[in-house]
Amino acid sequence: MPELPEVETVCRGLASKLVGRRLVRVEARRPDLRTPLPDGFARRLRGRQVMKITRRAKYILVHFDNGAVLIAHLGMSGRMVIADGAPPGAHDHVIFATEDGTEIRFADHRRFGLMTLTSENEWPDHPLLRSLGPEPLGDDFDGPMLARSLAGKATPIKAALLDQTVVAGLGNIYACESLYWADISPRRAAGSCTGARATRLVAAIRKVLAAAIAAGGSSLRDHVQPSGELGYFQHNWAVYGKEGEPCPRCAADGTPCGVRRIVQGGRSTFLCPRFQR
Repeated sequence: MPELPEVETVCRGLASKLVGRRLVRVEARRPDLRTPLPDGFARRLRGRQVMKITRRAKYILVHFDNGAVLIAHLGMSGRMVIADGAPPGAHDHVIFATEDGTEIRFADHRRFGLMTLTSENEWPDHPLLRSLGPEPLGDDFDGPMLARSLAGKATPIKAALLDQTVVAGLGNIYACESLYWADISPRRAAGSCTGARATRLVAAIRKVLAAAIAAGGSSLRDHVQPSGELGYFQHNWAVYGKEGEPCPRCAADGTPCGVRRIVQGGRSTFLCPRFQR
C-alpha cells in the first residue's frame, strides 16, 4: 500500500496539473469503489475549479471553489495517472478532465481505494480522518508528543508506529527504516520509547520521510507518480527487503552482520540486530 511519501508525491503531481483549473468533465465509470461513490458524484464536481490539493495521512484532499472537498484513498493498488491518449482501460474507474485537455484517471484493479465528498468546514472531522494521529512532518510532532502517545503501550514499537491514531501516514516500509536509523529494535515495547529514545525516533521518521519524498517515493508494485515516472527511494532502503545483506553501517566497516527478517502481526519486519536494541 502506498505510504505517506508516495501519497505526498501523488498530491504534488496532481497539484501541478489541476490547481487553478476547472473540471469540464468528470466521469464515474462505475457506481462504487471500496465504498459507493456519493450520489451525483460526477455532477457535483463538474464545472468546479480546483483551489488546492493537500494530504492528511494517506488521504488525498482536493479542495474546490464551492467549498467541496474530495477525499480520495489509493487503497492497495490505486493510481492517479495522467492519461496518455489511449482509450480508458477496464480498471480506469473515475476520470477527471480540465479545460486545457489534461485528463487524470483513477485506476484500481482491486477496487480497495475510495472517493467521497465532504466540505471545507467538515473534512477535519470526517469519520475517515477525525481519529488520525499527528502528521509526522508537522511542527507539533516531537519526542514528548510521541512518548505521550506511546505511554503504557506494551505492544511492540513497530506495531505502534503502524497504528494511524499514534502517528499518521506511516506503513511497513518507513516504520522499518525509521526504527533502523533510530537504533531501536522493532520488538521493543512501545511504552519504553521515552525521553531521548523518542526524540531520536522522531528525528529518524522525519529524515526517512523527507528523503523518500525527495526521491519521489518508493516504486512499489502498484505505485507510480501521476506522470508515470517511478520513485527511487527503494534504492536507498537500509534494511527493508534486505534480508541477509549488510545494512549500510555494517557494510561501511566490513562487519559480517546481515539484516534479519522477522514476522510481526503477519507482516515482514527487517532489522539489523547489531544496531537496533
